[in-house]
Amino acid sequence: MSLEGKLLISKPAVHADTFSGTITFLVEHDQGGAVGLILNRPSELLLADAFSEWGSLAPEAEPIFFGGPVERGAMVALADGSFGGGELALGLRSIDLERQVPLVRAEGVERIRVFAGYAGWGPAQLEGELAVGAWWLADATKEDVFNDDPGNLWKSVLSRAGGELAWFAHYPQDPSLN
Repeated sequence: MSLEGKLLISKPAVHADTFSGTITFLVEHDQGGAVGLILNRPSELLLADAFSEWGSLAPEAEPIFFGGPVERGAMVALADGSFGGGELALGLRSIDLERQVPLVRAEGVERIRVFAGYAGWGPAQLEGELAVGAWWLADATKEDVFNDDPGNLWKSVLSRAGGELAWFAHYPQDPSLN
């Protein structure tokens, strides 16, 4: 079963690394592995500073996000708009940042979010991590992908999920200080 379009929610005390406190959007998942983008790790680099022409397709002061530990120099841009269905989950599509903004606008792209790097799992690796309880899963929305408050996304997604997950929405970053 493909988990493409789902959110991987890091569990407290399981991920004391790159994935601690993260929400990762799975853009691909099949027998060959999985690719995801961390949605709540904005960098200090602004999109308009790195790609000035693309700033018009994102909110003012839009950062480039840290998408994951794999190929940190690779840029991945997710787009949303009136172009109809996309090739990715939620009707999104990827955009080549080498293209001209007017052409992309003419295709119906209304907003983008850019990520440096991505998260990757080899064949059956993610399934193994899920089997040992390393992640929670939740349904993704476009609002999660383009969230304007990434610092509160983990809490927001857990609260929305309800049940046991909602309880963890208020979990302290350092439980020893509780």
